Amino acid sequence: MGAPPPTRAADRALARPRRRPLAALAALAALLAVGGTVAYDLDTPAPRPADAPADEFSAARAYRNVETIAARPHPAGSPANDQVRAHLERVLRGLGLETTVQDTVAREAGQLSGAAAGSTLARVRNVVARLPGTDPTGKVFLVAHYDSVQSGPGGNDDAAGTSTILEVARALAAGPRPRNDVVFVLTDAEEACLCGASAFAADHPLAADGGVVLNLEARGSTGPVIMFETSRDNAKLVDVFGRAAPHPVGTSFAVEIYRALPNDTDFTAFLDRAGFVGLNSAYIDGGAVYHTPLDTPAAMDRASLQQHGDNALGLAREFGRADLKALDAGHDATYFPVPGGLARYPGWLVLPLAVAALLAVLALGWLARRRGRTTYGRLAAGFALGLAPIVVAPLGAQLLWAGVTAVRPGYAELLDPYRPTWYRLAVVALAAATLFTWYALTRRRVGPAALAIGGLGWLAVLGIVLAVLVPGGAYLTTLPALAGAAAGLTALAVRIDGPWPVLAATLAGAVAVVILLPTVVLLFPALGMAMGGVAALFAVLLGLAALPVVDLLHPEAGGQRGLVAARARRAGALPAVAAGLAAAVFAGVGLAVDRFDAAHPVPTHLMYALDAGTGQARWLSHETDPQPWTGQFVGGAASVADFPGLGDTELRSGPAQAANLPAPKLEVLADSAAAPGSGPVEQRTVRVRVTPQRPVRLLTLHVDGATEVESAVVAGRAIPGGRATGTPWGFGIVFHAPPPEGVEVTLVLAGGSGPAALRAMDASDGLDGVPGFRPRPADVGVVGSHSSEMLAVARTYPL
Repeated sequence: MGAPPPTRAADRALARPRRRPLAALAALAALLAVGGTVAYDLDTPAPRPADAPADEFSAARAYRNVETIAARPHPAGSPANDQVRAHLERVLRGLGLETTVQDTVAREAGQLSGAAAGSTLARVRNVVARLPGTDPTGKVFLVAHYDSVQSGPGGNDDAAGTSTILEVARALAAGPRPRNDVVFVLTDAEEACLCGASAFAADHPLAADGGVVLNLEARGSTGPVIMFETSRDNAKLVDVFGRAAPHPVGTSFAVEIYRALPNDTDFTAFLDRAGFVGLNSAYIDGGAVYHTPLDTPAAMDRASLQQHGDNALGLAREFGRADLKALDAGHDATYFPVPGGLARYPGWLVLPLAVAALLAVLALGWLARRRGRTTYGRLAAGFALGLAPIVVAPLGAQLLWAGVTAVRPGYAELLDPYRPTWYRLAVVALAAATLFTWYALTRRRVGPAALAIGGLGWLAVLGIVLAVLVPGGAYLTTLPALAGAAAGLTALAVRIDGPWPVLAATLAGAVAVVILLPTVVLLFPALGMAMGGVAALFAVLLGLAALPVVDLLHPEAGGQRGLVAARARRAGALPAVAAGLAAAVFAGVGLAVDRFDAAHPVPTHLMYALDAGTGQARWLSHETDPQPWTGQFVGGAASVADFPGLGDTELRSGPAQAANLPAPKLEVLADSAAAPGSGPVEQRTVRVRVTPQRPVRLLTLHVDGATEVESAVVAGRAIPGGRATGTPWGFGIVFHAPPPEGVEVTLVLAGGSGPAALRAMDASDGLDGVPGFRPRPADVGVVGSHSSEMLAVARTYPL
């Protein structure tokens, strides 16, 4: 029997250890240890007890306020919200702080939802307290909103932020006074329209000169607190965050993504005003309870509360003693978490590093070709084939979730499953199965060296793309590409069968784990399982960066024939088969474990709309595929253009029995026509008062679509006019938390508009008293929505 043919040079890997199994075991153990360290560093700190030292943040002390604030739903304008506000005033005044209530009407800039032009306003009552500084260079604002949605008590959103600020205020007041003024701003009507923050930033005397804003939020019930948004030119702010926050978790990639999204928090209202800079933080895992009745104090992870408080207190102290006039760095920083802290470097380095990574990978390809490890043809093939897992893994993750939601359609109404861990593991395993399968199919034909360099090539190219389009995210691929290229060049400079190439490959893999694993972990709660493909993409990029280590799981390439070759192919397929089975098992366990029950109800959405003028009533739902409980009330889709205050133009609808409920009263206080001095065209000025006839959460007033509104004044606030097209009702006003005496509105109508009509609507919460309503069973819940359980009554008034 002859000797097997020699291994071709082009088939050789960048590392060929003599004891391959031992090298594979050592490299995998090292990467798992690094991954465990990264995951541990992202974990939340242990909550401190109520008897913790007075100068420290105690989650136990803060939680007492959570229980009071989130005892029940307390939307803006409700009696429950009045009680929460009174509690906040008592606590802050009890600390000896100067405390006032800003009671005003505020407007949110922008358009109403749908096609209607107009504005959203609210009566707000912000609680504002000040700790005077000894020698101020500016002000530090700690901001959170104390109102909740109508559908839940807000145990996390945002009793977490509000109680954190109360406990931070206590700790600061108990110690030496800071150099700078510290202002505690507990805003109203954030859930409605961000109107409380808008009112403070625009009109409060303490906000006149701007300052540093630390906004505290929660969009879930657990997980690490992430600093996910900053003002522009953030390098010095990020430096303070990295030094002063005891648990700094944040990425410049998250900041870039959030800036591109239409999402807003109170932080937005401050950034819209000149002179404000700052940081926005929240914990976001456990999103299934977000805005639902399940967002209770008991649902809160107190370790997340502790991290919120530790970071807020550390930052308040650091900004409290810093020179706040020197925080404009002129550029953004790139930053990301690493074990033990926050890595950061100036934004001007982003493009040079990306170019360096690309050049390093090209140099590696040239040297590998020169050393006989591969050919240019194979390098081109390795790069081209590297696109396959980058595309297939995210697509597979999305198809996996489509299959899961087909089995469990209630997931479509959830931000994330109640128990998402198994599904997240399934996505990661599926990404690994995709990578391993691709590698097993291409390794023998193209060669390990060409595939590894091709994978690094994609990382480097993506680094250039990100550096140009999303600079704060370029580090995600640039740094692993640089590390991988350096490892490859090291491997080619030493004996290929010695320990140093394996060590270099392992170190490069460790860099990829440190940089990309937090992104994978944090993307799942940030985007939800419905966008699990994004996490799968970064998991595959991590795998591409670690291909030399992946190669150690396979028999040495090239030279095998017959039975030996068959055994090598089977051995090479084992990682892919194992990962694929793991993905199936994880998904199956997720379906078995995360079932809907009384503690984890299936979310449903239902509204009731009554036209008091015609006596017609309807059930409405925004569920695309109604759950069985919702299906009792609604059927096919129907237009809701006659209820413009509901926003959507089409909802699921069903007939309902008319309730004996009054529409808001509309009184015409004045109606005149006056010719402007510049021409013969007349204007019509109409002044009306809209008054709710029952306790309500909001009022709306819309003008018919044929009438153009030149300008308007609502409760003393001037707002721009407008004219919507493609809808029977045009210019509109939404007013949250209306006072019992109603809202006065003055409309200046353009001449030649003809007869006009006004559509007034009010809305309250709760359907229990509506005729025909059947209460939900224990395992049927309320979806987190600003319109869940809404009861709307409207009437048209001709002018």
